[in-house]
Amino acid sequence: MPAAPPAIDRPSLQARLRAGADELGLALTPAQNERLIDYLDLLVCWNAVYNLTAVRDPAEMVTRHLLDSLAIAPLVRGATLVDLGTGAGLPGIPLAILAPERKVTLADSNGKKTRFLREAVRVLGLANARVEQARVEDLQGQYDCITARAFAALGDILTWGGHLLAPDGVCVAMKGVIDEEELRGLPSGFRIEEIVALAVPGLGAARHAVIIRRYR
Repeated sequence: MPAAPPAIDRPSLQARLRAGADELGLALTPAQNERLIDYLDLLVCWNAVYNLTAVRDPAEMVTRHLLDSLAIAPLVRGATLVDLGTGAGLPGIPLAILAPERKVTLADSNGKKTRFLREAVRVLGLANARVEQARVEDLQGQYDCITARAFAALGDILTWGGHLLAPDGVCVAMKGVIDEEELRGLPSGFRIEEIVALAVPGLGAARHAVIIRRYR
């Protein structure tokens, strides 16, 4: 594990997270708040050496990583979830902390990132999460929910990972400004059910969740 950088200001970050979660309508328990900041602390530590995210400021991480991930929590459905191209575990780890009853698979092909993910799952005691180091098209199984954040175009997400979506499952793809051409690029067998504007507290940038289902 990398040497620890200077300690983060936990009380300030916890207050920022709690206030943001309240704005999102999410009632975090004290234990969930604590564990989310534990994750952020671990991310800050590893990021100093492994460059897992371009965001360096812990307070900014609360907004751009934790709250951004938690903003889609009301849209996630089912007992199983796979987070494609999860990178440093976003949104998969915050969603796993929020819903310990849901089995979450964190999928990424990058060995540096999956090494961090395995350490995060171990340190945080996330019994409901597991890590898969593989290309999306090589993953197996079916999931009630697929999430993807800053991973790929919608068409690529579904071309590579559509086989992972259960018949009644839902794909929640996180996007910034909506690209109409991208929306038209879905492979056959899938349809956009809804586009939800996300109001991430403190972000000040356009965020959307594109909800996609299979054709019956």
